Amino acid sequence: MFLGQFQHNLDDKGRLMIPARFRDLLAGSGAYITQGFDKCLMVMTETYFKQVYDRVEAMNLADANARSLRRLLLSNAYPVEVDKVGRILVPQNLRAFLQIEGEAIVAGQGEYFEVWKPAEWNEQMTQLQDTEANNQRFAALDLSKSKS
Repeated sequence: MFLGQFQHNLDDKGRLMIPARFRDLLAGSGAYITQGFDKCLMVMTETYFKQVYDRVEAMNLADANARSLRRLLLSNAYPVEVDKVGRILVPQNLRAFLQIEGEAIVAGQGEYFEVWKPAEWNEQMTQLQDTEANNQRFAALDLSKSKS
C-alpha cells in the first residue's frame, strides 16, 4: 500500500522523484497518472487504474456527470514509468493544472498516491486537523467490534 507523505522536487523537465517505498510498489506493473479530485494528481498502478477504468466504462453515457467524470479521468491520464534514478515524468498539462514547479508533496492513499502543490497540501492538512469534523468522519467509519 502507498502510505505516508513525502516532500520531493520536480526538476525543470517536469520529472518528479518518487519515494523509494512507492517505487517498489510500481516496479514491473506500470503506472498511470491523471488529474485528481481536489486539485491534485493521482498516480495508480496499472492494476488499480484498470479497476477504475472498468468502473468508469460501466457508467451510463447518457448521464452528464458520468461523461464529465470520464473526461476528467481519461483525457488527463498518461502511462508513466519510473526511470533509473526513481523519477516519473509529469506531463506538462498536469503540471499546469497544479501550477506546480519545484517542490511537491507525494501522499500515499492506499491503492494510489497523490501529488500536491505544497500550499494546497497544507490547506488540506489544516482541514484534516478539525477535531469536530474528524469526530464525524470516524463515526461514519464504525470502528466497533464486529458481533460474531
